Amino acid sequence: MSTMMAAILGTLVYWIIFCIDPYILSWQCLNRPIVVAPLVGLVLGDVHTGIIMGASLESIFMGISAIGGSIPADALSASVIAVTYTILTGSDAKTGLAIALPIGTVMQSVANMFMPLWSALAPYWEKLATSGKNKSFLVKNILFTCLIVPLPNVLILFFGLAYGVNGLNALLASLPKFVMVGLGAASSMMVAVGFAILLSMIWSGDIGIFFFVGYVLSKIVKLDSLSIAIIGLAIAITLFFNDKKLIGLKNSMVAPAKGTINDNDEEDFF
Repeated sequence: MSTMMAAILGTLVYWIIFCIDPYILSWQCLNRPIVVAPLVGLVLGDVHTGIIMGASLESIFMGISAIGGSIPADALSASVIAVTYTILTGSDAKTGLAIALPIGTVMQSVANMFMPLWSALAPYWEKLATSGKNKSFLVKNILFTCLIVPLPNVLILFFGLAYGVNGLNALLASLPKFVMVGLGAASSMMVAVGFAILLSMIWSGDIGIFFFVGYVLSKIVKLDSLSIAIIGLAIAITLFFNDKKLIGLKNSMVAPAKGTINDNDEEDFF
């Protein structure tokens, strides 16, 4: 597949996902790397690479959350560029992962540059919303969010894929071997950092023990990820139904016997 055709297909995937999610479907997580990367691999003819990179990229970006509307990196554009670069150049997936986060940060910075301009149009949208022209408001809103808002990033993405992939590949090929080894190590560390950020948000004493259990199963018992996931699922289901039974038991003990009048009900009556 030619670089130009790959750039068109990759940009098209980005544009469609950007329009559908979050604006039309109200953020159904279709813009996550685990969904986007396999789609890019599918249109470029290498689903296997897309699936592998999608899982790794999701591990990196899963801990990145929007705080106050500010997103540090654009996972959507980073996934499209990283997967397209890896497939077109035949490079190691680790190299694509290493460039994903810097590219995502730059693309998000470009999007943030236009936010004051989009915010300045708020009075127009408020006036249109209060005019009672619901159909006009809906059509203009969809056209604006799908055609105007993503346009800067779409243009950068297209020209970057069409004319920048070969240059980036030549640059990385000219780097010393120890630099490429460092990039590979950095990409592996970013996956660990993504898990660490996510773990820091959900960590509690009740579930912390399972982290160490998973470590033992992986490193000492040498179980594969699927086996550990099945064991974890079985434990989670067991704990869920046990908690449900305990809650039902507590409610049955607290509830007044049938035919008796609660003191609070008497007070409410009088």
